[in-house]
Amino acid sequence: MSRPKIIAGNWKMNCTPAETKELITSLIASEKSESEIVTIVCPPFTSLSVASELLSESSIKLGAQNLSEHESGAYTAEISAGMLIAAGVKYVIIGHSERRQYYHENDSLINAKLKAALNNGLLPIFCVGESLKEREAGKSQKVVSGQLLNGMDGLSLENMRNLTVAYEPVWAIGSGKTATPKMAQDMHKYIRENLAKIEPAIASSTPILYGGSVKADNAVGLFSQPDIDGALVGGASLSADSFMKIIEAA
Repeated sequence: MSRPKIIAGNWKMNCTPAETKELITSLIASEKSESEIVTIVCPPFTSLSVASELLSESSIKLGAQNLSEHESGAYTAEISAGMLIAAGVKYVIIGHSERRQYYHENDSLINAKLKAALNNGLLPIFCVGESLKEREAGKSQKVVSGQLLNGMDGLSLENMRNLTVAYEPVWAIGSGKTATPKMAQDMHKYIRENLAKIEPAIASSTPILYGGSVKADNAVGLFSQPDIDGALVGGASLSADSFMKIIEAA
């Protein structure tokens, strides 16, 4: 089964609304009208509304970087799925390594966030990946399969069809290090094998993105691998030129 090629830009804690306008305007000016690549940008919450307005007639999709597991209520500073949808959001990143590492999000919380997103019609980009310490200890597969299966626990097959998985080796994020295409492919294949244990059709149709210091100069090698269906791009997505080069490589 053919899977879509997806390039998603995670802007992290960067870009004011004015900077968002500048960056998105540049992306729109550069986008190819007949491209089959699904392109997603994920600005910070404060820039979602301006991004949504700018993208209203573009093929570029809007994503958010996180959401609450709760629908509403006394949860100061949290953002619900309904709020994201009202802001024009279609995709949402869940379980990013920085959320796991700095904000102590565990598999149970990530599972609840996935359910909140899917039950409200958002499309999650579900992140999994191991740290350098875990990799050096030979625990990469155990860690990644645990994150994957625990995060997806209790999801219906219908909901699973709306997932995109992103493998992000934590040791490669922001470090300038990148898994070799073979290293990345081996883990993507392993993730797909785990999905096949749940449902073979899900395994063949689920896009699996690579996220770990993806840049224009390493994108071609990564995207040539059979189980790598695109990228979750960090720093390189903050430049329209570098982001478009990664899209072109796909």
